[in-house]
Amino acid sequence: MYRSFFKRFFDFWISLIGIICISPVLLVVTIWLHFANKGAGPFFMQERPGKNGKLYRVIKFKTMTDERDAEGKLLPDSQRLTKIGKIVRSLSVDELPQLLNILKGDMSFIGPRPLLTKYLPLYTKEQMRRHDVRPGISGWAQVNGRNTISFTKQFEYDVWYVDHRTFWRDVKILFMTIFKVLKREGISEEGQATREAFNGNN
Repeated sequence: MYRSFFKRFFDFWISLIGIICISPVLLVVTIWLHFANKGAGPFFMQERPGKNGKLYRVIKFKTMTDERDAEGKLLPDSQRLTKIGKIVRSLSVDELPQLLNILKGDMSFIGPRPLLTKYLPLYTKEQMRRHDVRPGISGWAQVNGRNTISFTKQFEYDVWYVDHRTFWRDVKILFMTIFKVLKREGISEEGQATREAFNGNN
């Protein structure tokens, strides 16, 4: 019953209440990033695969500028990540706009993190099972290493969650997520502004 009805029920109402309660914070961060990103805008939107691989547009706060080199190519992520962006990312505030995705039904609070669409052809049949449920803002892999573990291990955690998801496990993941955010654990790989890309082997 929880998997088929109450999980979505809770997602909808909690995200709606959350958006209303933190709307002042969302407004302040939006204005803050509008100026910090040097014209790149405060939001980042990109297609991601959701439940059953159906594509949707994820929305997050944008933490990097769109600055380019003399040849018109984007500068490395580490150079485009702003000081404000680092703060927003370290506190996981960049994830808050995804409450809109949850409200729409694209995502859940807890589930496998939505990754890039270009990874879809690289998954094994077993790894593709991570798309049997709605993707989440946080998940079992995020509280067991987040960006510091390999993709292979992450997908193992994701598939395990698909088979073992329960109300109390989601509650446990939620509180573990809050704890890790407060400790700022596993934000990115050491020495990198963003995570290394998945190549089918890592």
